[in-house]
Amino acid sequence: MQSPSEKAILDATTTAPAYNGKDRNAFLFGFTPQAELWNGRLAMIGFVAYLLWDLAGYSVVRLLHLAP
Repeated sequence: MQSPSEKAILDATTTAPAYNGKDRNAFLFGFTPQAELWNGRLAMIGFVAYLLWDLAGYSVVRLLHLAP
């Protein structure tokens, strides 16, 4: 049998807690906390993708001759 603290940890890691009565991972449009979470996640993915692309030898800065 699980203790109450173990159950709270399990519940916190399996589902995102509600924010103002709505799921934090819900894909909602507009200026909502959920939309800002998705915006940040997609920005992080784009930033890492660009870094990997740049490490592969391609660069928008060099392509546009903005840097030597």
